[in-house]
Amino acid sequence: MNANPTLLHMKYGRVIQRFAELAHISIRDAMDFFYHSVERELIRDGVSDLHCMSDTYLARDLLEEYQSYNV
Repeated sequence: MNANPTLLHMKYGRVIQRFAELAHISIRDAMDFFYHSVERELIRDGVSDLHCMSDTYLARDLLEEYQSYNV
């Protein structure tokens, strides 16, 4: 299922903001990581309707991806 593009971009913004808070990084760094992440590709492509998950759920999932790259 594909989400409305405007709503999807609004979702990205909320997820990025929450991810920045959880990771204790700047919004700019969070945006850079998000837009190059596997998580974003999955959300964009509508895999498992991830865009329907809560912002915090997606931010935590993104944090796990971030931490796996920074070990």
